[in-house]
Amino acid sequence: MTKINAIIFDLGGVLIDWNPEYLFLDVFNHDRDKMKWFFDHVCTSDWNENQDAGYPMAKATEERVALFPEYENEIRMFYGKWVDMLGDAIQGTVEILKQLLDSEKYKVIALTNWSSETFPIALEKFDFLHWFEGIIVSGKENTRKPFKAIYDITLNRFNLTPENSVFIDDNLRNIEAAKALGINCIHFKNPEQLKQILTQYNIQLS
Repeated sequence: MTKINAIIFDLGGVLIDWNPEYLFLDVFNHDRDKMKWFFDHVCTSDWNENQDAGYPMAKATEERVALFPEYENEIRMFYGKWVDMLGDAIQGTVEILKQLLDSEKYKVIALTNWSSETFPIALEKFDFLHWFEGIIVSGKENTRKPFKAIYDITLNRFNLTPENSVFIDDNLRNIEAAKALGINCIHFKNPEQLKQILTQYNIQLS
C-alpha cells in the first residue's frame, strides 16, 4: 500500500456540525414539509453553494428576495442569522485530528466549501481550526468542491501528491471528484468509522 503522508479534512459534517434546520425548524413551527419546500425551492443547496464559491451574500440575498418576495423574512434570516445554524464541534473527529497532529507524521490540511464572509465566525469559535498547516476556503478561491480546480489548488499549494494523500469528506459527490484525480478517499460517516479506515491505510494515531 502507498505510504500516506498527507491528510485533507473537510470541515462541515466532519469536524463541525452545521445544519440549517437548527434555525429554520423553529421558523417553520416544526413543519418539516414546509421547511423542506423552502430548502428545495427558495434557499436551495445550489444557491448557498454559489456563495461558498465567492458570490457576495448580500447580492445573493437581494436576488432571491426579488424572486420570492413572500419569503423575504426567511431569506434574510439565512445569512442574517447564519450563526444559529452553526452547531458544535464533532468531538470524536477533533480528537482524531489532534492525534494525527501529535504523531508529527503527516501534513494535515483542511479543504472546505465555505463562504469567506462567514468563515471568520468559525475561526473565532473553533480553536482547532488554527491547528492545520493550512485551510483552503472555497469562498476565497472563487471555486468549490466538487470542481477539479479546488483540488488542484489544494495539491499544488501544499505540494501534495494524490496517491500519498487521503481526503475525508461526508459528501459522496466531493469524494467521487477527488477519487477521479487519484486521491485516496474516506467517505465520512462518524468518528469511529473514520478511525477504523485510517488504520486500514496504516495511518498511525498517537
